[in-house]
Amino acid sequence: MSRHQTVKRHTPRSLAALDAPIVSLTAYTAPMARLLDAHCDLLLVGDSLGMVVYGMDSTLAVTPEMMIAHGQAVVRGSQQACVAVDMPFGSYQESPQQAFRVAAQIMAQTGAGCVKLEGGQEMAETIQFLVQRGIPVVGHIGLKPQAVHAHGGFRTVGRGDEAEQILADARAVQNAGAWAVVIESTMEPLSRKISEILHIPTIGIGASPACGGQVLVTEDMLGLFPDFTPRFVRKFADLGKEVEQAAAAYAQAVRSRSFPGPAECVGMPEKK
Repeated sequence: MSRHQTVKRHTPRSLAALDAPIVSLTAYTAPMARLLDAHCDLLLVGDSLGMVVYGMDSTLAVTPEMMIAHGQAVVRGSQQACVAVDMPFGSYQESPQQAFRVAAQIMAQTGAGCVKLEGGQEMAETIQFLVQRGIPVVGHIGLKPQAVHAHGGFRTVGRGDEAEQILADARAVQNAGAWAVVIESTMEPLSRKISEILHIPTIGIGASPACGGQVLVTEDMLGLFPDFTPRFVRKFADLGKEVEQAAAAYAQAVRSRSFPGPAECVGMPEKK
C-alpha cells in the first residue's frame, strides 16, 4: 500500500522563527506557483498583478474579487510555501471593521496564510483589530504603491524628514501585532536600521541586504519586462527574449507549413 508524503506548509509562525532569510516571490497563477513553491518560503499574491497581469498603470483599480481569484489559484498550485494575499486599495482604509470583512473573505475563500496591507501609524489600529480576531498580517512601509500619487510617483523614500516617519511607521506596525513587514524602495541605511531595531522579520524590496528576507516581482526577476527594470531588480534570467524567439520560430513553422508535422498529428497518411 503506497503512502502519500504530506508536505507541511509554512505558516507565519514558522517563517518568523526561521534562522535563514525568508525567500519570497510574487505569484499570480497556479502554474507559476508550482514552479516557485519548492524554492520559496512565502509566495505573495501582490496587487502588483494589476500592472503585471492586467496592464494597468497602477495597482489602484485592483479589486478584492481579483485578489481572491488569483489567491485561490496560487494556493491550489503550491504545497509548502505560505501564501500572503494583498488587500487592494479601498478595501481596508475606511475602518477596521471594513478591513476585517474583506480580510476574512480573502482568508476564507483562498486558504491563504495571511494578508498584507500598506500603511504605518495610520493603519496600526486596523492591524491590531485584524490580529486580535485571528488574521495574521504582513505590514508594508516605505514606498507604498497604493499611495503612489501622494508619494509623487514611484521613487526611493527615506531621505531627510521621511526617515523618522518611516521609522515610526515600522514601530507602529510591529506594536500593532504584524508578524512581518515589507520595506519597499527605502534608503539602505534606514532599512538596515529598521531591520536591526524590530524583532519581527523585515522583508526588503529595494531596501537592504540586512533585511530578514527579500521579495521581488517574479516577472521582473525573470526578465519578462525588457522595457523597464527597477534599479533594485536583479535579472536571474532573460525569458522575455526567449519567449520572443520561441514565438518567432513558431510563426515561421506555421507559415512554412512545417508545423504541425506527422509527430503532432493523429492518423496522418504517410507520404508515398
